[in-house]
Amino acid sequence: MDGYFDDESAIRQIGRESVLMLGGARALLLQAAHPLVAAGIVDHSRYRDDPWRRLARTMAALYTIVFGTRREADRMGAITRAVHGRVRGERRGRTYSAADPELMLWVHSTLVDNGLLMYETYVAPVDAPVAEEFYEQMKTVATVFGVPPGIHPPTLADLRTYQRRLLESGEVRVGRDALAVAQAVLRPPVPAPFRPAVRALALSNVGLLPEPLREQYGLRWSRAHGLWLAASAGSSRRLVVPLLPKPLRLTQRVPLRVLTAFAKL
Repeated sequence: MDGYFDDESAIRQIGRESVLMLGGARALLLQAAHPLVAAGIVDHSRYRDDPWRRLARTMAALYTIVFGTRREADRMGAITRAVHGRVRGERRGRTYSAADPELMLWVHSTLVDNGLLMYETYVAPVDAPVAEEFYEQMKTVATVFGVPPGIHPPTLADLRTYQRRLLESGEVRVGRDALAVAQAVLRPPVPAPFRPAVRALALSNVGLLPEPLREQYGLRWSRAHGLWLAASAGSSRRLVVPLLPKPLRLTQRVPLRVLTAFAKL
């Protein structure tokens, strides 16, 4: 094994499913719900012109660490840490830095949460021991990114408690910056023929958000929307994913190279 993980590891078994990328908008909205993370996105990215660039870079780095060699993973980690070191600023009297361990932990927690939720929604249920293994291995990924090992909640249940605490305390709460990010993410500038598909994808991401955040973003969600999401997720689990050819289904193949190239733009 020349990478941090082998092919039978939970992180590769879950992370290789390309359908996980359909949750990109949800991941961005979760991250932006933290006011200081949102400030960094607004101040240090071209989110209005290209709302997906930041996510593409994050996913390229993530998949390089998960599926690459240790040398490739460590190099990607060094690049990411260098970028984080330059992202700093101030918002309403509070300073922020992308290298702040607490902000890094929040972003990392959204990647763990999003990966498991998207897999269970569109691919198959995840047994508790597999989910726990996935979380343990994601801690390694976070460490390569620069998150101090000692800051991680010990178990997946503890991570869920950490997320609930930040939401319930109001430390994570949608503000003006997050609303600006949401506008760009959910209504990106795309050619007219692609807009129906983009709207459908955005709707599914809205439905998978925690309800308090969905309400704070001012996003409408009805019973009919819920039925549509349940039907589309069921079709994905029963028909679409099982019948997809492997080159389209598995992220570590062609899509990883595409993401990596895009992240360098």
